[in-house]
Amino acid sequence: MENEVLKAIKERRSIRRFKSEQINDDELKTVLEAGTWAATGKGTQDPWIVAVQNQEQKEELIRMNAEIMGVSSDPYYGAPTIVLVFASKENKNNVKDGSLVLGNMMLAAHSIGLASCWINRADKMFETEEGKALLEKWGLKDYNLLGIGALALGYASSHPHTIKERKKDYYRIIK
Repeated sequence: MENEVLKAIKERRSIRRFKSEQINDDELKTVLEAGTWAATGKGTQDPWIVAVQNQEQKEELIRMNAEIMGVSSDPYYGAPTIVLVFASKENKNNVKDGSLVLGNMMLAAHSIGLASCWINRADKMFETEEGKALLEKWGLKDYNLLGIGALALGYASSHPHTIKERKKDYYRIIK
């Protein structure tokens, strides 16, 4: 069986080389809206999505993430847009719900010709005073949020040449 959603799932790849050209507002809103349609436990719609295109704030995020990672390179691979996902620390489904939001956005990005890569360490970044100051700047300081993850988002400057085969016995059907 084949359809457009399954095709997008099979074709989407994590991209780690981006053009410097910024994505347009319609593309960004399409990706963000896809995130809002992710399933959430008990329909809470608890996750929060923040898209950062401001160069100064992007540089701050790059530096914070690189410090935690212990590198001097850009952990967001030069993407023109960084999309962060948060969820309430008290929500028992915070990581699961936020992960579904990120997954929806990656598939939506691919479906409209954008590239993305999931970036880790948002949890550690937003535990810092610097991270808390950014949350305050974004109007999110009162929500007691956990950083779930981020997306590097933009136009791909190159694509992977190989596709890793799926492992044998990846799933089982028990009847």
